[in-house]
Amino acid sequence: MSLIRLQDINVQFEKTQILREVFLRLETGDRVGLIGKNGSGKSTILKLILEQVTPDTGTVTVDAGVKIGYFSQFSELNGESTILEVLDELFVEIKAIEAELASIDTTIASVAVDPNAGDELDRLIHRQAELFEEMERLGGWDYKRNIDTALTTLGFNEAHRVCPIDELSGGWRNRAALAKILLENPDVLLLDEPTNYLDVAGVEWLESWFRDFKGAAIIVSHDRKFLDAVVTRIIEVENFHLHEYPGNFGEYVVQKQFRLKTLEAQFVHESELLAFESEGIADRREAAKASSRKLGSQLASIKKNRAPRPVDQIITEIYSGLHIKDVLCRVESLDKSYGDKLLFSDLAFEVRRGNRIVVLGSNGSGKSTLLKVLNGEEKADAGKVTWAPGAGVVSYNQVLAELDEDDTVSHSVNAMPGSLAFTATRKSVNRFLSMFQFSEADLKQKIGNLSGGQRARVAMAQCLLSGASVLLLDEPTNHLDMSSTQVMERALLHFPGAVIVVSHDRFFTDKIANRHLVFGGADALPGEIELRVA
Repeated sequence: MSLIRLQDINVQFEKTQILREVFLRLETGDRVGLIGKNGSGKSTILKLILEQVTPDTGTVTVDAGVKIGYFSQFSELNGESTILEVLDELFVEIKAIEAELASIDTTIASVAVDPNAGDELDRLIHRQAELFEEMERLGGWDYKRNIDTALTTLGFNEAHRVCPIDELSGGWRNRAALAKILLENPDVLLLDEPTNYLDVAGVEWLESWFRDFKGAAIIVSHDRKFLDAVVTRIIEVENFHLHEYPGNFGEYVVQKQFRLKTLEAQFVHESELLAFESEGIADRREAAKASSRKLGSQLASIKKNRAPRPVDQIITEIYSGLHIKDVLCRVESLDKSYGDKLLFSDLAFEVRRGNRIVVLGSNGSGKSTLLKVLNGEEKADAGKVTWAPGAGVVSYNQVLAELDEDDTVSHSVNAMPGSLAFTATRKSVNRFLSMFQFSEADLKQKIGNLSGGQRARVAMAQCLLSGASVLLLDEPTNHLDMSSTQVMERALLHFPGAVIVVSHDRFFTDKIANRHLVFGGADALPGEIELRVA
């Protein structure tokens, strides 16, 4: 049964084509992973279903009575309420049944001693049985436990639960919105980057929640491991159209390779046919002979130019002139607390050339704080951080926060002090930016006109081309699309310096890590951190 249907949809914004001839059917039980580059139209598809965007042509049909739950990073909640109050309001029907059952219990206790109250007692017992059945149907017996489980797994401590939502940070407000959507248990879930700001435990809980979810879902996400665990098919938005691949993300990767090979073979076939056609024209029209040959050479040139140069070669060319010291940083006896909470104690480790250190731990354990201490944004309570002379350090989050909205993309990337744009060849840098999906038109754009995902790409390009010896990355995949994340991964694997990264993206961390700093392992005491070699 189709819950939602998009039929021959076309959408333009200010004469810019977004979607063309789009068809989509969402069936009961479907788990669709919606992927594509930043700005390709993924969020537009969700907004079409929510009637926030009207198509220029085509129809969007949602079956009558279908309950839709929508989560985005900009979901709105009543800021004056606490998250417990917001979630409690979801179960008004169950609470009314609870109140009636309590009233029946009281009444039964009072009439049971009356020998003439047999009929009334029967009526009350019959009504009680009906309410028990209704509670079973609604899953009402466990609603308080379900609220507590959701909030606990999403990292909400007691203080978070009882303070007004407006006093929470943006990340915690997003978590609150996610908790509300999941506990509403809608027929169709529309999730826009649901794993952003979740730690590994939170993501794994969300995956397990999906195992029991009976409805359908469309999930916009860059988190490949999450997509692998949850979705039943992948739909990629590419060149204004939707391309569908059955199965999870791993199966998509294999199927897309076959599709690209098929398209390449088709292109060669069409090129040959066009070449034969041009020869026929040349025979019939002597005057057009030169131009028709030119057409053939142009087709051959297009095919040659479309064959991408190996990504690794472009990256290694850029980093070839970067000289890094062996020992970049020494951390000695580092302590840090917030109030009564000890984050880490007597922490000691070295950062060396070639280290790719992934910092792991639950939300609030001190991972981001450690990066800020290393960068000098926060002071440790005790101990010291000693950087080697001349060891440049760049923080992705700081770069992202300090982007100049009046600057152009090209100038911001190329004019950074110490940038590899000054030492690498212009050709190499341009190829690198092209891999990061920056077109010539994009490079001329002002940063203030860019989307959040595009700004993230600018900040990441700045960091990777900064010439720094050490990169500090706090949740770098949160706003990057999949293609940009893959380019970043290849760059980090070839980066000759050191990388310290906090990330919940397990696919990403599994690829790049050769060291782990683990906050609060299974047998750890408060404040203990374990250093592991990958």
